[in-house]
Amino acid sequence: MKYPADLERLISYYKKLPGIGERSAERLAIATLEFKDEEIKEFSETLINAKEKLGRCTICGHITDEEKCQICLDEERNKNIICVIEDYKSVFSFEKSGKFNGTYHVLNGLISPIDDIGPEDINISTLINRVENLDKPELILALKPTIEGEATTLYIKKILENKDVTISRLSYGIPIGAEIDYLDNVTLEKALEDRKKISE
Repeated sequence: MKYPADLERLISYYKKLPGIGERSAERLAIATLEFKDEEIKEFSETLINAKEKLGRCTICGHITDEEKCQICLDEERNKNIICVIEDYKSVFSFEKSGKFNGTYHVLNGLISPIDDIGPEDINISTLINRVENLDKPELILALKPTIEGEATTLYIKKILENKDVTISRLSYGIPIGAEIDYLDNVTLEKALEDRKKISE
């Protein structure tokens, strides 16, 4: 079935959202048409305001509508522990767990020579500045186990090797309840590498 051109255009924009396929985009577009005029106006204004007013924290690179994000401004946070992540979406994942009381540093990308992305293209220089102004900080590298993630991890370790900083990274292993025979080779390899001694 061919939709009217304006509806097709609306559907095409919903399809740009992650996890939204053709049918979901159609449902969302048609549901949007059911909004009242005032709701449509508020919806469009909200999108525009979010795009115009949200920016990057000058300290950590997280998304914020102020100069500094609420996490960096929180005096209860341990400023000496910095979790280094690829993008700001990961901050929300950590915060939902409620288990981390340090701060973050958002790289806004990973080193990828094949894509012509070098250290100068991501948010590493401000990380170095932060580390140099802290007393024996710890960096937790929470980057994905890909070629790009490993390249970024090795680069950060290299440039900080003469600094008084502890560097750790998240363990990669087997999820609780997972069947061994369903695991991919990379997960099994990382689980073996990150194995821990069983305490007596």
